[in-house]
Amino acid sequence: MRYTGPMDSTDVIILGGGLVGLTLALALDAHGLSAAVIDPIDPASTLSRDFDGRATAIASATWRMFDAIGIARDLRATSCPIKRIDVRDGLSPEALDFTPEDGDDALGTMVENRLIRKALFEAASAAQGITPYYQDRATHIDRNAHGVTVDLASGKSIRAPLILVCEGRNSPTRAAAGIAIAHWSYDHRAIISAFDHIIPHHNVAHEIFFPAGPFALLPMQPGTRSALVWTVDEKDADGVLALSERAFAAEVQKRTGGVLGAITMAAHRSSYKLGFHHAAHITAERLALVGDAAHGIHPIAGQGLNLGLRDVATLVEVLVDGARLGLDLGDAQLLARYERWRGLDTFMVALATDSLTRIYGVPGKTARAVRRFGMGAIQRIKPLKNRLMAEARGESGDLPKLLKGELV
Repeated sequence: MRYTGPMDSTDVIILGGGLVGLTLALALDAHGLSAAVIDPIDPASTLSRDFDGRATAIASATWRMFDAIGIARDLRATSCPIKRIDVRDGLSPEALDFTPEDGDDALGTMVENRLIRKALFEAASAAQGITPYYQDRATHIDRNAHGVTVDLASGKSIRAPLILVCEGRNSPTRAAAGIAIAHWSYDHRAIISAFDHIIPHHNVAHEIFFPAGPFALLPMQPGTRSALVWTVDEKDADGVLALSERAFAAEVQKRTGGVLGAITMAAHRSSYKLGFHHAAHITAERLALVGDAAHGIHPIAGQGLNLGLRDVATLVEVLVDGARLGLDLGDAQLLARYERWRGLDTFMVALATDSLTRIYGVPGKTARAVRRFGMGAIQRIKPLKNRLMAEARGESGDLPKLLKGELV
């Protein structure tokens, strides 16, 4: 039996209070739209270092959105701009380097996920237009021509014109809506940690490609600490995780080629399985998928979270424009605009990351020679190189205003 007591009303209901969900709520609040944020997890646990030891390279365009909604100022002191990216095929002495021109934005900014989450949580707690329903979950969702009603396990009920799904890769709401996804596993696992090193990183990120996958060294504060994302075959992952700290550090140092000197581990190890998924549609009746609920890609280019935050910027502009025209926020035309705007970008990024994963996974001298020839060509062709740097910054295509640092 459904709950029939007093009902709360809001402009949108957001399922999921993670990095994407809270950014979405704050961006809407900055434009005067209210949101109810429903998340089953206790916020205190999500702010723990053990909850998510990852750090993310926030693209320049995404950072401008953080600036516009007031988050960047809380992250600057602990963030680290990426001023150059060196890419190598194995331990080749020749690197493809991506270095912005003088005066250009950094290629990205490294920030610990827990610090982003903390800044978002504190800002959301202070926002008048955001109503949190933490440690609660939806038990029934009714979407129809008149609106959306969500009943919660706590016994409360919420009504809005639109529901926004930010539940992550295994979204139950996406499945219940009957939205099909293409998905597969890479049979790889990403091992996450951080380490201190003798040689300063000088704000340079290193992406080293081995047959099992990329081995990324990402600069953090202070200048002698780096984050690690090491992709290993699934069959080897448990063995790597079981290594002693000293043995693990030795393996990491061997794969760095000594570029950062002697290292010591500075964080515990964690891991997650790597896979790909892409929703056939990102909208349905009075529903929109955002972030990992819509698409999940290989971390080979560090674009996963940035792709979700580009969803946020686009969706906010669509909804704010609709609200100013007096439209129902769940109007099918608004949702169609969001789907069209995000469709090409998400597909092209997904295709590019999947292709890179497969190209660099091909073993043998011939494949290695072809890859190094291609990298050399990119190094020499400046317009192509600049285009790739624009992609890394998240600055290509038709950018929403938030990604330009402007409110809508």
